[in-house]
Amino acid sequence: MARNERYLIGLDIGTSKVCTVVGEMLDDGGLDVIGLGVAESKGLKRGVVVNLEAAVDSIKKSIEEAELMAGVEIGAVHLGISGPHIKGFNSRGVVAVAGKNREITRDDVRRAIDAARAVSLPNGREILHVLPQDFVVDEQDGIGAPVGMTGARLEVNVHIVTGSVTSTQNLIACVNRAGVEVADTVIGQLAAAEAVITPDEKELGVAMLDIGGGTADLAIFERGSLWHTAVIAVGGDHFTNDIAVGLRMPIPDAEKIKRRAGCALSAMVEEDETIEVASVGGRRPRVMARRILSEIVQPRAEEIFHLVWDEISKAGYEKSLNSGLVLTGGGAILDGMSEIAEQIFDLPIRRGSPVGVGGMADHVSNPAYASAVGLVLYAHRNRSPEAARAGGSALTRMVGRLRTVFKEFF
Repeated sequence: MARNERYLIGLDIGTSKVCTVVGEMLDDGGLDVIGLGVAESKGLKRGVVVNLEAAVDSIKKSIEEAELMAGVEIGAVHLGISGPHIKGFNSRGVVAVAGKNREITRDDVRRAIDAARAVSLPNGREILHVLPQDFVVDEQDGIGAPVGMTGARLEVNVHIVTGSVTSTQNLIACVNRAGVEVADTVIGQLAAAEAVITPDEKELGVAMLDIGGGTADLAIFERGSLWHTAVIAVGGDHFTNDIAVGLRMPIPDAEKIKRRAGCALSAMVEEDETIEVASVGGRRPRVMARRILSEIVQPRAEEIFHLVWDEISKAGYEKSLNSGLVLTGGGAILDGMSEIAEQIFDLPIRRGSPVGVGGMADHVSNPAYASAVGLVLYAHRNRSPEAARAGGSALTRMVGRLRTVFKEFF
């Protein structure tokens, strides 16, 4: 593999930060993280662009930092899509097996998936993902790979994820204006799950909650497949705003104190612990009990988890989560989040950090980078010759295609 064919780039544009991760594919099939760029996110609210120029500047800063660290020029990225406009639902497609001797071929599988995705969507919405869950051959269900089997009727269950056309196009326009192409778009839940959830958890049944700045993204896996996605419109920025209002302090200072001393469960805080709190209008800082800060944060944490539990119950998966709940995203770093989630859900809870990559793994082994690292892992697992050459030029891609043709003949 030529040097500039090796790179896969993930770009996660969130409400609080823009993160670019550069991955290098290794000859042994592994993946190393060789570049990381993080910039403060401006011009976005809950994953939706509200100021194009500000968003473009943030994306440029993040990409330039990653290019500098990795020593490569970024040509195309795998872009993470998130926000309340993301909606998921399950669908089923049925086809008659057309082949000779009724043997199921790849073409039959493709036809079944096309039948499942033939749903009417409201104006202004587009399909982002069609994810097969399982297949049914002549009433025999739970089949993972039906190609080569014999049957007269093939059914497929799929999870379809849709998004707002304008929200997605505005995000892609920002990336293009920053001088980079978009090789593929991937929803945040799918990317984060790629980095933090194990195959065993997916098989047994697990919920993953990615708590970002503006939203909390939920994904439920069972029997190895994605069965439910939802977006809760509450995130880490709501904690910051609550602190700013409750303690009458500027928002940047509220963010700092949340990260430094915040705790989502006041019972974990000693009564005699104190913190220094900035004031507004040039007044002198105050000293107060850390438990007061915790009592402001706890109700918001409880609200997020109750909304998530309502979503899980409404979808009917409350008894399917045998592996419990995995918390990830920047909001999962807050002290006490796992403990309060355990009280509310009465399930095993763990904090999920990205795994499965080498290189600068210690730099990205933080829940805040789950989506960005997951985008690179997703691209690696589903790579096509075009996507795999994210760092390559048009000439490199042409040479790569010629090489593939020659390999088929010789």
